[in-house]
Amino acid sequence: MKKPAILKAIQSLLILLFTYAAVSKLFDFNTFREQLSAVLWLSKISGLLSLAIPLTELLIVVFLAVPKAMKCGLYSAAIMLASFTLFLIIMISFNAALPCSCGGVISSLSWRQHIVFNFFFLALAIAGIFLEKKNEVRHSFKFN
Repeated sequence: MKKPAILKAIQSLLILLFTYAAVSKLFDFNTFREQLSAVLWLSKISGLLSLAIPLTELLIVVFLAVPKAMKCGLYSAAIMLASFTLFLIIMISFNAALPCSCGGVISSLSWRQHIVFNFFFLALAIAGIFLEKKNEVRHSFKFN
């Protein structure tokens, strides 16, 4: 598989992940908001976060889908995945009985499996960043 094809596969997987995550949160919005408010230190901003998170996920999808913005999308995806993974690690360190607002297949994962799942997609986003940089360098040396 050539690098552009690998990059396209990474782009597609991240688009699927973030679309699924955003739609599942918006589809069951009240549950998502309630689960955020159950986290003590997030309860005061849970209303704002319950909108901001899925909208940010959809914005990442747009960045990933637009060729000129894909680099921004890859960085945004990596930051979002790293932030959420760190949040999960911190939360399960203090409270093992957290509610999961993921929905669908992902909600059946244990917290440990969820962290591994996130690390996998984080690794894909980071690989995509490196492939995109190599792709940019290769295209900058083309002569017409």
